[in-house]
Amino acid sequence: MKGIILAGGTGSRLYPLTKITNKHLLPIYDKPMIYYPLQTLIDAGLNEIMIVSGRGHAGDFLELLGSGAEFGVHLTYEIQEEAGGIAQALGLAEDFADDDSVAVILGDNIFQDSVREAVQSFESGAHVFLKEVPDANRFGVAEIEGDHIVSIEEKPEKPKSNYAVTGLYLYDSDVFEIISTLKPSGRGELEITDVNNEYIGQGAMSYSVLEGFWSDAGMFESLLRAGQMVAESKKNIVESRFY
Repeated sequence: MKGIILAGGTGSRLYPLTKITNKHLLPIYDKPMIYYPLQTLIDAGLNEIMIVSGRGHAGDFLELLGSGAEFGVHLTYEIQEEAGGIAQALGLAEDFADDDSVAVILGDNIFQDSVREAVQSFESGAHVFLKEVPDANRFGVAEIEGDHIVSIEEKPEKPKSNYAVTGLYLYDSDVFEIISTLKPSGRGELEITDVNNEYIGQGAMSYSVLEGFWSDAGMFESLLRAGQMVAESKKNIVESRFY
């Protein structure tokens, strides 16, 4: 399996912080944001990782992360010429994937849980990671019946559950064929929710529920919350060494 970090976009919801830099280079507590999804993939056992970024700041990622040698991995870079949605950005990694399965993570998502077990046991289809949240209408929301996801609805006014689909996805190589058949949504983008619903329709979707904290960091409120969560987590680790 190969790893893909999607770090494009304009970061308009964080303006003016993003006026001269990519949002994924903003700090989350004591590290640049991009470090967290990168570490999530590394901890899952992946060592071939592609970073997809937009134009304008690709050199900043290269300057910060280099070849990946500092982290014990090999990094590859790809440019998303214009905003076209998460699925469109993922489609740019088809040659990199080279018929292998992929772990795809959004560059502004911060996870406490290790996903190593799910990554190492993945064989085919798709797998998503859910988190119960109080504001599910902000996210893609999973409708669950028994042990199965029966649908995912993007930012519903009346969510059918409190389980948000987080920005971490496992796909087999069929994902690129699915992306090639997608039509743009009403906002002109290729939606990752449409990819996931295609796997659901094929009966090929599985899921895990996260226990630890998770946050996106694409708005001022969530950027602050993510930093506070990381700080609290590190404080607890330090305290546990003394008690």
